[in-house]
Amino acid sequence: MLLYRLTKKKYKNDLTGTGASIMGGRWNSAGIKVLYTSSSIALAMAEVLVHLNISEFPNDGYYILTLQMPDTKSIIEISSKNLMLGWNNLIDEMPETKKIGDKFIKENKACLLKVPSAVVQGDYNFLVNPLNKCFAKIEIIQEEPFPFDQRLFR
Repeated sequence: MLLYRLTKKKYKNDLTGTGASIMGGRWNSAGIKVLYTSSSIALAMAEVLVHLNISEFPNDGYYILTLQMPDTKSIIEISSKNLMLGWNNLIDEMPETKKIGDKFIKENKACLLKVPSAVVQGDYNFLVNPLNKCFAKIEIIQEEPFPFDQRLFR
């Protein structure tokens, strides 16, 4: 399975999940390491864009990583139908999604948690558990500079 991660150049070799643990995210609390990835390059871009100041063109140098995930039959999937109304609102307003991701990491039953994107309805992100035994088998099979189209920032 191929997954994608769009990140600043200085973090492109860091797959530890440390960045997500600093502030926490929609699917993890601060202090919980998890690696956020996406099912497509377009979704990875949308997930980054939603956090950028649209008036500021990102000139930091972004890279798109293609990750080869080990074959795993133990993907846990969360359907948006099973989430509380408003799960995709601002992160701090919905601690329920953090609880789901934290439990996934702590229980360590699977390498991947498939979650609906809050940014692009119908698309999925994959949380990778850095504590799971399959984590050591993940490979970066491609990395390329990712130039954002300037028209996105007018």
